[in-house]
Amino acid sequence: MDATTPGLLAPDVLDRDDLQRALGEHDFAAVFSLIKKWGGLSQNRIAAACQLTPGKVSTITSGSQRVTSFDVICRIADGLRIPGQLLGLAPRPWECQQQPQQDPPEASEEKPSDEIPWRPGATVDLAGRLTRSDLVMDRRAATRALTGTAISGAAFLDSLEGWLQPVAQTPSARRRGRLGMREVDELETTARAFRRWDHRYGGGLRRKAVLGQLNEVAVALDDHQDAQVEQRLYRVMAQLAGTAATMSWDSGLQRHAQDYYRLALRAAHAGKDQAFGANVLAGMARQMLYNSRPDDALQLISLAQEGARGIVGPRMRAMLHTREAWAYAAQGRAAGFQRATARAAEALDETRPDEEEPYWITYFDEAELAGVTGGRLLDLARKDPKQHAEQAAAQIQAALSARGTEVSRSHALDRIGLAECYFLVGDVSGAVGETQRAVEAARLTQSDRVRTQLGQLYPYTVGHSASRPVREARDSIRDLLSS
Repeated sequence: MDATTPGLLAPDVLDRDDLQRALGEHDFAAVFSLIKKWGGLSQNRIAAACQLTPGKVSTITSGSQRVTSFDVICRIADGLRIPGQLLGLAPRPWECQQQPQQDPPEASEEKPSDEIPWRPGATVDLAGRLTRSDLVMDRRAATRALTGTAISGAAFLDSLEGWLQPVAQTPSARRRGRLGMREVDELETTARAFRRWDHRYGGGLRRKAVLGQLNEVAVALDDHQDAQVEQRLYRVMAQLAGTAATMSWDSGLQRHAQDYYRLALRAAHAGKDQAFGANVLAGMARQMLYNSRPDDALQLISLAQEGARGIVGPRMRAMLHTREAWAYAAQGRAAGFQRATARAAEALDETRPDEEEPYWITYFDEAELAGVTGGRLLDLARKDPKQHAEQAAAQIQAALSARGTEVSRSHALDRIGLAECYFLVGDVSGAVGETQRAVEAARLTQSDRVRTQLGQLYPYTVGHSASRPVREARDSIRDLLSS
């Protein structure tokens, strides 16, 4: 076998989280089952490739026999062209012969000249480029996009500094547009509907519908509209781009999500909507936190607070403080976390029933604060369970009691977090019951974030001496993640 020998498994199969977990644990019953399901290989094909008998593959797949022989593991790796690192092996000889291929440039990557100054016309052009390339993305391009990572660091943060600068003058009109306030009202209603749907269900099932609407708004802005209409259109563009970002993220498209966040920030800037721009920066910070970049997240929150100081209401201030607290928790700074969380609670206490705040921040209430606080305490509990796990469970339970199941993505994440809390304190019975409820909740959402969190719960259920209920919980997680 050499570097030119074609592999039996497509790259998107080897990239599956459930298959990689099974490989890492040498759970070859799950490995063969997943390869049969997603790789389209028959039992005989697997046997021939791995130099095993079909009967041997059958007993391994049924769980009747475990693979413990180093020689057999190597034959499986070489026969199915599974990289050594996925099985805890050194790189296989055929890997060393492969020549690395350079990835094609991202179709959505924007030109540096668009960054400074932040011209509204450049924002419209960017929206057109992003949506056009995304709407025609085929399956192969979508698979490649799943491997794209969000960029970070000083260059990325510097590119956002234009958020603090005045809006540049709009270039002269290209054509005469005729949109009126009634049409803009309809567009705003559509943007709200998409955002409500995403907040409730998660996932990316309507992502392309959002992109199509976003493209239409870009076309309308390419015409010369009345000044008031134009400003509102930029705000609609910002809201649609923000929703496209979260939907892309929920679909596992990290780089695309970041591109739409950047577009949303530019559109908010062009529409002079500092409050929503700060909200976008908070979303970008959350993405950095999920990607283990708490330092970058703190910088983004600082930029949001600076740009919206004296403009945003108490709910928005509270939300920004929770993102700050999240970053401190990720850094292991318990005192900073407690301080920022207290500020969030103080800000939320300042809300008044008669005070009007933007619709997109009304979700942030006591239940949301409890859920976010519980999640961050769980971050701390992973390092110090005795100090933080019980408090994390109490906060998450409060969130579950307050907001119910109607917000399915948040509900599923709360259930997963509570199950992990029980595992950390040693309450296996409670953890198993909560894991089953978490799996049922996860079935109601298409969110990739939910599945990622559920995958992080899986290792708690692994162990040769695990009881039957724990094994059943592990199987339920694996079944969902492989579906």
